[in-house]
Amino acid sequence: MSEAYEELVERAAALDAADELAKLRELFVLDDGVVYLDGNSLGALPRAVPARVADVITREWGELRIRSWFESGWWTAPERIGERVAPLVGAAPGQVVVGDSTSVNVLKAVVGAVRLAHTEGAVAARVVAPPSGVAPSGVAPSGTAPPPRAVGAPVRDEVLVDAETFPTDGYIAASAARLTGCRLRAVPAADLAAEVGPRTAVVLVNHVDYLTGRLRDLPGLTEAVHAAGAYVVWDLCHSAGALPVALDAHDVDFAVGCTYKFLNGGPGSPAYLYVAERHQAAFDSPLPGWNSHTDPFGMRPEYEAADGSARGRVGTPDILSMLALETALDVWEGVSMQAVRAKSLMLMDFFLACVEAYVPDGRVTSLTPAAHDERGSQVSLRCEGPGEAGEVMRELIARGVVGDFRPPDVLRFGFTPLYVSFADVHRAARVLGTVLA
Repeated sequence: MSEAYEELVERAAALDAADELAKLRELFVLDDGVVYLDGNSLGALPRAVPARVADVITREWGELRIRSWFESGWWTAPERIGERVAPLVGAAPGQVVVGDSTSVNVLKAVVGAVRLAHTEGAVAARVVAPPSGVAPSGVAPSGTAPPPRAVGAPVRDEVLVDAETFPTDGYIAASAARLTGCRLRAVPAADLAAEVGPRTAVVLVNHVDYLTGRLRDLPGLTEAVHAAGAYVVWDLCHSAGALPVALDAHDVDFAVGCTYKFLNGGPGSPAYLYVAERHQAAFDSPLPGWNSHTDPFGMRPEYEAADGSARGRVGTPDILSMLALETALDVWEGVSMQAVRAKSLMLMDFFLACVEAYVPDGRVTSLTPAAHDERGSQVSLRCEGPGEAGEVMRELIARGVVGDFRPPDVLRFGFTPLYVSFADVHRAARVLGTVLA
């Protein structure tokens, strides 16, 4: 064995011995001999979930049947589970509701934000900007929402989306723009702060780029968007559960995210919607379903939106997936997001060091930023051999190292601190080096 190999094995063992999160690994179903580095696509199964789902099916559905909507708490699940997600994204109670898919929640958030901008614009067109600290009717108090524009200012008819966004977000943003009479502009994420202007209603941006793993500047961009008088919607799919997210602290307007990646909720588990408390009374969802009615069982023909986070509900929630998610979130009890972030960064640093040691020169190039404050929780490597990345990943999986491939040439490795060990990381890099050699 080489000296470098021995040194890296010892380093991995020392890091694992000092890892305060190592004990959480036993809470997940993981195969012996397999390194799972695809938690940024689908999180591993928490051990407690199968028994909970079995109970929901056999007892709550099989025996209690319709009674479970209230006796088993099915009806309140979207808000109740939203309160479990809220601390993981830095939100105070009453602002997160769980349900629907990320795509559906993107539509709600973007259209809702445009409607807020148009309402605020209509007010600004009728009144002179108020004295400091005094808001016109229908507008949130000064300091909590974009400032009113001067009389005669351009209508806000523009939706900005980061040009590198996950494709579905772009599709939904384009549809939202059509629905609201806006135009859509795709702008490189690095240029969004400079491009937002007096015509911008809302900016939709991914907190972590799905392809490269680059972390966006949530505090800085949110501040820039607000300074321009617009609203911001953050997609947290690749950050929630992997690093601290401080929605309230940075005055974010809206946020959405899935729960099946770093939150380990299971395939197709319901997503969540964050609407800042200051916007809830004026939030006009484009999908006013019976579940978000103030009197859902009154079956009235006229729609009247519920108060609070329930306004983000639409139709009957997916109870099986939702309650599986609720149990999956138990693994977060007592877990520090700062500890999760620290381990995530250490795992990535160690992986890159092992890649440098084991992978022949010139075979891969890292797309992941070197700076810690610009990283999510994944490493993306570009294969330099034309057309070989897919074949490389298939061979890695065959040898027990599971990541994923994004065409045409990117290998992605996600690092879930709750169950990935440093020994896993060492093995993955060594197998990668063997395959590429």
